[in-house]
Amino acid sequence: MLVLVAPGQGAQTPGFLAPWLELPGLADRLGSWSEVAGVDLIAQGTTAGADEIRDTAVAQPLLVAAALASAEALGAAPDVVAGHSVGEFAAAALAGVLSPEQALSLIRDRAQAMAKAAAITETGMTAVLGGVEEEVLAAIDRHGLTAANINGAGQIVAGGTLEQLAAFKADPPARARLISLSVAGAFHTAHMATAVESLREAARNVTPADPRVTLLSNFDGRPVATGAEFVERLVQQVSSPVRWGACMETMSGLGVTGIIELLPGGTLTGLAKRALRGVRTVALKTPDDLDAARELIP
Repeated sequence: MLVLVAPGQGAQTPGFLAPWLELPGLADRLGSWSEVAGVDLIAQGTTAGADEIRDTAVAQPLLVAAALASAEALGAAPDVVAGHSVGEFAAAALAGVLSPEQALSLIRDRAQAMAKAAAITETGMTAVLGGVEEEVLAAIDRHGLTAANINGAGQIVAGGTLEQLAAFKADPPARARLISLSVAGAFHTAHMATAVESLREAARNVTPADPRVTLLSNFDGRPVATGAEFVERLVQQVSSPVRWGACMETMSGLGVTGIIELLPGGTLTGLAKRALRGVRTVALKTPDDLDAARELIP
């Protein structure tokens, strides 16, 4: 059973798209998608610096477009699809719930709304690696933070104000390592409340189809039956936690045998290697990874 997964914000690195532009038709596809996304995807994925692609309004359309472009290059027909945070928009397109253009139009609106919400208060996110989960969650709560990503494999991401995160760093959970993330705000927390309504308004212009393959939701890790329900979850997800660990538990229960992480891959396959022992994984980073990924296709 093959699963395609699409990574979330923070996976992008300067120049990561450059080698992919050599594939036939990919530059043309990204050029047309740039008009929909309101972002020069080729420039942002090749020559832009780290600060430029850290901007939420740029990073989110760039990641969705990259995932969809690499999926086209791969040409796989998955049994299950899932995305982490912004990656859910790519997953929705791969499952047939949205067209690529609809996904990019909505992610444009989401990204702009979240960027505005992030500008209201200085906020950020910190990954917590290791520790006892109950103790980590208690420490996050004690400092007034939110467990924004519950990623499984011993990783939880806390979100909140920079002051709260500084206090958390000074008083961390036992046996845990803290890493500040290169994101522009506390996503999937109450700090994103204003963005929820903006995205809900934009989503009213979309008529989704029901998923053609099993489509997992970050809300609870379970499959979603209808396109309308999935789009509503995309809206709610902006200010609610990402439960990627629950998604991996569902994958395990479904009997997954292979996971391919779409461009820019690495983060989600890293989690899978720790949580889903024995499952073969390939992360798409350059076109050279396509042959190894195709070996996983049944």
